[in-house]
Amino acid sequence: MEAPFEVPAVDISPYVHGGNPAERAAVAAAVDVACRTVGFVQVTGHGVPDATSAGLVGAIDEFFALPQDVKRRYVAPKGVNRGYTPPRSESLSLSLGVEAASRMNDFFEAFNTGAAVSDYPGVELDPAVYPEDLWPDEELVPGFRARVQAWEAEAGRVARTLTTVFADALGLEPGWFDRVTGHSLDVLRMNNYALPPGTVELDGDLTGMGEHTDYGIVTVLWADRVAGLQVLGPDGTWHDVQPAEDALLVNLGDAMARWTNERWTSTLHRVKPPIVDGTIERRRSAAFFHDGDVDAVVAALPGCVAPGEEPLYPPVTIGEHIAAKLAGSRAGRANTAAQREAARVLASAR
Repeated sequence: MEAPFEVPAVDISPYVHGGNPAERAAVAAAVDVACRTVGFVQVTGHGVPDATSAGLVGAIDEFFALPQDVKRRYVAPKGVNRGYTPPRSESLSLSLGVEAASRMNDFFEAFNTGAAVSDYPGVELDPAVYPEDLWPDEELVPGFRARVQAWEAEAGRVARTLTTVFADALGLEPGWFDRVTGHSLDVLRMNNYALPPGTVELDGDLTGMGEHTDYGIVTVLWADRVAGLQVLGPDGTWHDVQPAEDALLVNLGDAMARWTNERWTSTLHRVKPPIVDGTIERRRSAAFFHDGDVDAVVAALPGCVAPGEEPLYPPVTIGEHIAAKLAGSRAGRANTAAQREAARVLASAR
């Protein structure tokens, strides 16, 4: 009889608070098992202050409570991954090349911030790739920027702690990921699934967020303990996942799956509408995507390819890979470079 699907919990405090080598080795081994089998981890011992998380939640609530016409003032120009995203502006299934039943049908609304050219002084970067943020006016949401940036900094610290764990788990030299994250394409996406009546119709094809894999190295997720997130298990079926008390949900992105030649998995996940008594139950989340440098080359690590075998993926830069994914989710063009991921979606018990 197969064991029930479970997202492993790992206490990373030995990496946060300077544990001894044996404690750190135990953490790395546990993360390796989770990354090999599930691709998601419930991370505890992360050290994010409760006040910082509460500040983020308050900022999310206050911004998304604004009238729709006010929020739409912060929609970025086409192709800029910042600012406000209205409902039904995206179809994340297309980031995998999977044609959704109804294009641009993901009903969540979102607000994105991220790494900008100004965050990396002295590094020559394209402002189209590293755009400046579009912050709402201070009088509309007092303290929004300060609260969001405080959580963004903590999530970034957790992500970089995890890449230190990853290097140990993969037998790489300490600091290996530092060479590919010095000007990382980091993005924070705050999501809201509680939309006003009449914003969307609760029809049969409504999707909160379509099935997708994340794009980069690792995602650090704060989320309500509300049903909705589903993860595709090794058995090909979808499983409900909620964050444990005081835990952050962490999952790998495609870059890690490619670097490890699928020794570790970039797990498919989606959000199904949490509908209770005919209305969408309130659900909020904030995903911090630690994606890597735009010019970093993702090619299979030597220890992850068996002698005599060819890597599963050709080399690609982070920038090229993410551009193809975003063209799918935001511009409605199916990503033709994600055949392996798309096959998993099509084979799943939908």
